[in-house]
Amino acid sequence: MARQRSMWTGSISFGLVNVPVSLITATRDKGLHFHQIHDKTHERLSVSYVCTKEDTPVDYSEIAHGFDTGKGYVMLTDDELAAAQPEKTRTIDISRFVDLAEIDPILFDHPYYLVPAGEGEGPRRAYRLLADVLADNDKAAIGQFVLRTKEYLVAVRAKGRLLALTTMLFQQEVRPTDDLDLPKRKRPAKAKVDQAAALVEALAADFDHGAYKDRYRAQLRKIVKAKEAGETIKAPRAAKAPEAPPDLMEILKASLDEVKAGSR
Repeated sequence: MARQRSMWTGSISFGLVNVPVSLITATRDKGLHFHQIHDKTHERLSVSYVCTKEDTPVDYSEIAHGFDTGKGYVMLTDDELAAAQPEKTRTIDISRFVDLAEIDPILFDHPYYLVPAGEGEGPRRAYRLLADVLADNDKAAIGQFVLRTKEYLVAVRAKGRLLALTTMLFQQEVRPTDDLDLPKRKRPAKAKVDQAAALVEALAADFDHGAYKDRYRAQLRKIVKAKEAGETIKAPRAAKAPEAPPDLMEILKASLDEVKAGSR
């Protein structure tokens, strides 16, 4: 098996401690990709930029960057844009250690693995020590680092024998819920809460990630294979949104009875 190429190499830094690591993406692209094709010639299409005023193609060297202020464009050169880029460093600067359970999952963005870097047993021993401490205490290390041209807020945690780094959203990137059109909160009757809790408990189980499959990907592969064989593909009927139940208690009870019957 070929080794995964490192995207970034540096150190996790906190206090006077530096743990050499390499950053590797934790995801792999398993989606089916399609090219944009001219329906008439079955040849691939190319993308070109056209000036909306002159209605003529524009060469890449003539493309500039403009920020719309509402009153016009402020034009910035590549050098001026570069002045806003954060200083590139080789450290993941840890500022806090927090309980992992305190981090709202909505903040998590993209996952990576951190693997030991550097020669000798010393760096690997420091890596194992940090992973064990985070795992034993259910802690995450919160810090910031620069990848390519952007600075990221990150959480570093233990994942088995590895350290995992997840980029996180900054506070201003998370949409506040105050501007959402939500119904006024009214506590349901205790009987309904108890019935819903019983249904949740009946469906409770340990999380098995492998039990969930990408049904869209599987169906798309099946359609591509069928089309390649010359079959006619029929579009499915549009699904109707289910209506709210007229009697919530009755539906909850029926659902609970169905779950109990299926588990016998």
